[in-house]
Amino acid sequence: MATGVDELLDMLFVMVDEARNAPFSPGKCVIERDKALDLIEEIKGKFPVELAEARKVLNARTDYMNAAKREADEIKRRAEINAGQMVDESQVTSQARQRANAIVAQAESRAKEVRKVANEYCEDVLRRTEEALADAHSEMRQVHTRFRNAMNNLGGGNAANASKMYDAEQEN
Repeated sequence: MATGVDELLDMLFVMVDEARNAPFSPGKCVIERDKALDLIEEIKGKFPVELAEARKVLNARTDYMNAAKREADEIKRRAEINAGQMVDESQVTSQARQRANAIVAQAESRAKEVRKVANEYCEDVLRRTEEALADAHSEMRQVHTRFRNAMNNLGGGNAANASKMYDAEQEN
């Protein structure tokens, strides 16, 4: 079946647009309720996919930051072990401390950069996801409004035919 929300909405529009006229009511149409409801359910099912992708990005960011922190901690631990094993001579000890501090500073700098890049990436992905969801939501509202307008503009018909017609308001 269709893969994107746009395609599904187009299918729903075509279904309503090409629906045959109701008997004795040229302004009203008859559609297959199950097919229309299936399309709407499938559209609703596509939205969680977009949200799941955003969650995956956030989880990947967290994993990436945790790995960077573990790496920084490991570098710091090794630096401390190396510094402790060095000879107690003041010059050698001083050089070891300087080197350990430089390694720790480098690791912290790298972790900070990794966090910055990950945050920028996540912000961009979330912004694009939010825009896509807003576009899809807006399009869904437009289709819903067109459907209601079409149903409201149908008018006419007797009570027996009207009771057999699909009424979207009763579905809610």
